[in-house]
Amino acid sequence: MLKQQRTIIHNVNPQLNKGQYTIKRVVGQSVTITATLLSDGHDIMAASLNFKPENEKNWQEVRMNFRNDEEIYASFKVESQGYYIYRIEAWIDYALNWQHGTGRKIRDNQQVKSELLEGAQFCEAILKMAATDEKKFLKAVINAFKDEKKYGAAIEIAQSKELYDIFYKYPTKTLANYSEEYHVYVDRPKALFSTWYEFFPRSASAKEGKHGTFKDCEKLLPRVAEMGFDVLYFPPIHPIGEINRKGKNNTAQAGKNDVGSPWGIGSKQGGHDAIHPDLGSLEDFKRLVKKAKDLNIEVAMDFALQAAPDHPYVKAHPEWFKWRPDGTVQYAENPPKKYQDIQPFYYESEDWKNMWREFLRIALYWIEETGIRIFRVDNPHTKPFYFWGWFITEIKKKYPDVLFLAEAFTKQPIMQELAKQGFTQSYTYFSWRTSKSELTNYVTELTKSEMKEYFKPNFWPNTPDILPPHLQIPNEPIYMIRYFLAATLSSNTGIYGPVFEYMVHEALPEREEYKDSEKYEIKHWNWDLRNKLTEVITKINFARKENTSLQQTNNIVFCGTDNEQILAFYKFSDDKWNQTLIICSLDSHHTQIGHVRLPLEYIGNGQVKVVDQITGNTYWWDKEWNYVELHPTLPFHLFRLVWE
Repeated sequence: MLKQQRTIIHNVNPQLNKGQYTIKRVVGQSVTITATLLSDGHDIMAASLNFKPENEKNWQEVRMNFRNDEEIYASFKVESQGYYIYRIEAWIDYALNWQHGTGRKIRDNQQVKSELLEGAQFCEAILKMAATDEKKFLKAVINAFKDEKKYGAAIEIAQSKELYDIFYKYPTKTLANYSEEYHVYVDRPKALFSTWYEFFPRSASAKEGKHGTFKDCEKLLPRVAEMGFDVLYFPPIHPIGEINRKGKNNTAQAGKNDVGSPWGIGSKQGGHDAIHPDLGSLEDFKRLVKKAKDLNIEVAMDFALQAAPDHPYVKAHPEWFKWRPDGTVQYAENPPKKYQDIQPFYYESEDWKNMWREFLRIALYWIEETGIRIFRVDNPHTKPFYFWGWFITEIKKKYPDVLFLAEAFTKQPIMQELAKQGFTQSYTYFSWRTSKSELTNYVTELTKSEMKEYFKPNFWPNTPDILPPHLQIPNEPIYMIRYFLAATLSSNTGIYGPVFEYMVHEALPEREEYKDSEKYEIKHWNWDLRNKLTEVITKINFARKENTSLQQTNNIVFCGTDNEQILAFYKFSDDKWNQTLIICSLDSHHTQIGHVRLPLEYIGNGQVKVVDQITGNTYWWDKEWNYVELHPTLPFHLFRLVWE
């Protein structure tokens, strides 16, 4: 391909897979773009960063700066949801090149009469673009450059900063070259900062042994709000299959009164667009969603693409499932786990297009009928990547504010691919990272590698499926430590609520699963109970709301300590207005003593007041290394840095 341009644009970052996927931001954030700019010879190069919302016609522009002879950078702010496009425009700046070369000749006492005439042409080329006062100046310059009697004044003007500034402001961009176009997807702020609370609606009743309802859930909304949570997540609320229904502790045979797993979706009472009749009506659910919104809580639905054996789809669309040669259906498995109550969809079905459209219809039904804007998606890694790319894109076309949390505890490249395909947030390996090195290395990978451009982690200490070994003891400090770390390392966090609050810790033998799991039975919780852990969680949540440095994940710097049982890190908001220092003991049994290094290269030297956002205690630190003592009774500090 023939090109007359002289500039070459390389290494545009950030970008994903040569632009195959989009990077991500939320409304109000900045996007910083870097690239390498090359040209033949020694002429002056220049570049602009062009950007615009996808649906707008005109590009906005910001000039790029040079870090060195070749590396350029610039930033732009995204101010609306949806897609933005960005590209780099580069050119040889002939006017500035003329000024630079002419100035050297003048300083060498060379005659530059011909060069001045050339300079007059550059001035004439930008006259139409200039403002009124600038036009007046340019006309005077042209006159001086053409009048040999004004040679002395002309050579002074030729080297002036005033002329440089006008040439810089109005580049002619002769033979401009362009990079490829890249995209950034912009979500609403909750994509970056959210605090989730999960409970089973059927366990919401105040009366033991009674199936909970949405009306019971309404009564719990003030409690969820008072604790500082802003997302209330429910496991599936659909009818539960009766064929192959699971009993307590996932036994293959259900008893007469066993309620089954909510993830065994579908029965004669309906499928994915129906509500379990014992929970209430559609109107009850819509009212619950509205009342939650009044308390600044969003209800998140579970989106689980799987079916119980008696789901209406099985009869209506048998081709959507995989049938074995003996006529039986292939149920879900994750050896050694067996899910006889669940039939996975067969994505290689010849009728796959209609199946995909039906799944889209289901999601749009709940969005449009109830106002739901957040989905926690069950096991997305067991469905085709390209399905999710299509599905999420189709929903975002109509409803760009819908958010998706990927429940995918699997290989890192698979979790990354799901995020690239459009998932807003993802569960992570945090549940199993406990040592100082494990936590530091994992968070560094999330925040300093390419993952920071598209992967938004959501740190959960526990889930209905995960009871990690360190939580299999009734030890209050370790529960405080794990929630504190989850809520300060990541701006998105959540807990499987009452089970975590009340330190339910009994596990199945040699398993990381709850004994007598709520997935298979109705539980009765004392929702009026308050304990120290509940109070600490509340204080942490409100500290997150009051400190913008904790409402993002990537601006983090780990601090030196002289004790491997003490983890410390510094976080700051994009504008540096809010800065916090987080110090946490990793030992839930013993007092830990040590020194923490202040990151002076980020905060500067001098005395700083550190105000504990949990206790209110204040200290003055004026040294690089400062003494800390952490007790299991409250094994952390959440300091806000204040200069007076």
